[in-house]
Amino acid sequence: MITEFLGIFLLLLFSVILSSVVSGASYIIGIKQPDSEKVSVYECGFDPFGSSRVPFSVKFFLVGILFLIFDLEISFLFPWSVIYSQIGLFGFWTMYLFLIILTIGLIYEWVKGGLEWE
Repeated sequence: MITEFLGIFLLLLFSVILSSVVSGASYIIGIKQPDSEKVSVYECGFDPFGSSRVPFSVKFFLVGILFLIFDLEISFLFPWSVIYSQIGLFGFWTMYLFLIILTIGLIYEWVKGGLEWE
């Protein structure tokens, strides 16, 4: 049983050693003379304005969650489309129901104004 995991163990050991060598070399060779420009705050190419303690709008998180939901839809559609000819009518109608539920959810969000960015 040990011989079955020897390859995985060697790969794990090699990756730990390689990442340690690269990180150590970067630390030793790297220039450590920061100037005022390098340590200044950077925010999307602009000087920061306002306080960093102001919370984000809830709308930002809702749009992010909607993106994740509809992005994950693709992870279900791709395998389904690959084996479409093998799953029969039950698989077809199951995915069709899934797409109908997602479409109803999208329409609901659209009507409620969840996709409006103000």
